[in-house]
Amino acid sequence: MSCEDQSQPDYHKKEKHHKHMEHLGKLGAVAAGAYALHEKHKAKKDPENAHHHKIKQEIATTIAIGSVGFAIHEKHEKKDAKKEAKKQG
Repeated sequence: MSCEDQSQPDYHKKEKHHKHMEHLGKLGAVAAGAYALHEKHKAKKDPENAHHHKIKQEIATTIAIGSVGFAIHEKHEKKDAKKEAKKQG
């Protein structure tokens, strides 16, 4: 390997990294969404602590939305890395 090869990023490796991070973002969205539904169910079953469960539900929903945004961001990063890999050959 020459010095020129070391200074250029490995776009295939970047693409793989972004794909992995995209999958983690999707997994986070699913997990947070499931937890939000769980808390919604608990709020109905436990009227004494319903407010507490509603707050947890809203937090989990917000986290799920953030995870979806992260997954979308990583998908675009993966697409850019793929384009750069094609340019490099």
